[in-house]
Amino acid sequence: MELNDFRVLLTVLGFLCFVGICIWAYSKHAKSGFDEAARLPFTDDDLPARGTGRQSKEG
Repeated sequence: MELNDFRVLLTVLGFLCFVGICIWAYSKHAKSGFDEAARLPFTDDDLPARGTGRQSKEG
C-alpha cells in the first residue's frame, strides 16, 4: 500500500464520518435532545441565587 492509497483511504473515512454525523444531527431522534438542551437556560432553579439569604457577621 502506497502513501497516496493511505491518504485516499483516510480522506474517504473522514468524509463518511462527516456524513454520518450530519445524518445523526438532523435525525428526528436527535432533535428531541437538542430541543431539551435549548430549553435548559430557561428552567426554574429551586436553589437560591448565590450570595443571597446569608446574614452578615458584624461584630
